Amino acid sequence: MSQNIENIKCLIIGSGPAGYTAAIYAARANMNPVMYQGMQPGGQLTTTNEVENFPGYPEGVTGPEMMNQLQAQAKRFGTDVRDGWATKVDLSGDIKKVWINDTIEIHAQTVIISTGATAKYLGLPSEQHYLQMGGGVSACAVCDGFFYRKQDVIIVGAGDSACEEAHYLSHLCNKVTMLVRSEKFRASKIMEERVRNTANIEILMSSEIDEVLGDGQLVSGVRVVNRVTGEKQEIAATGVFVAIGHKPNTDIFAGQLNMDETGYLITEGKTSKTNIPGVFACGDVQDKDYRQAITAAGSGCIAALDAERYLASK
Repeated sequence: MSQNIENIKCLIIGSGPAGYTAAIYAARANMNPVMYQGMQPGGQLTTTNEVENFPGYPEGVTGPEMMNQLQAQAKRFGTDVRDGWATKVDLSGDIKKVWINDTIEIHAQTVIISTGATAKYLGLPSEQHYLQMGGGVSACAVCDGFFYRKQDVIIVGAGDSACEEAHYLSHLCNKVTMLVRSEKFRASKIMEERVRNTANIEILMSSEIDEVLGDGQLVSGVRVVNRVTGEKQEIAATGVFVAIGHKPNTDIFAGQLNMDETGYLITEGKTSKTNIPGVFACGDVQDKDYRQAITAAGSGCIAALDAERYLASK
């Protein structure tokens, strides 16, 4: 327990497009926001090599570059951007208590949560290598599919999101090979039918990636193993899309904030309001449907406006 307690108007937990946009709006409204960036400063976008679908960047921009620009804009208006992450919260009172790195105690009149979600990966060393290299492994078809136009790609997953991404890729790519780990889909029947009826999607059931292949820089294919027969085969592909789900970073809010069955924070209607007055959520932590930088930024704006109105009403 810390001895020094800091009292502030607005605490933003987490960064990324949602957190930084919330910070820009909150700072311009004289809310003197303090932001703790979290364990991945800049959020998921910092792992993205090229962002081409964010308005205002006709030549494209790298994820880290965009996050640096958003951070600079937030700081320009007076946001206090700090390193560290929230390790414990008590949101029960009128003043919200948040502990940072188990040592700093913050008392905030409003809290904006933008802790994001983390894409789940297979955990293979070869997969992680090419993910870090930016050479052909992705967890977002909508973000990166464009780079694989007229090429052969692999997608791993069995749920609705995997089917949706496979179908999306089928419009861009020459061929999509879909690897389903078990002997049946987890997706709804309508989504399963959609991929089964798409000519350039090949589905391999009971199959998983044994290794991602390449030259150390770029992916050239995968080695696939059949989980029933043990048979292995190599499939040529320039891109590997992993669509096995996301985990929202909400563990510390369990038992205090309302969540859905997978841990996403539930907000009221079109607002950012949680079930606790004065606590707001924005970005991927409350959005399992779109998960885009531009929608996250928009929800960050909403959260700051909701927080400002909450303070004005008190």
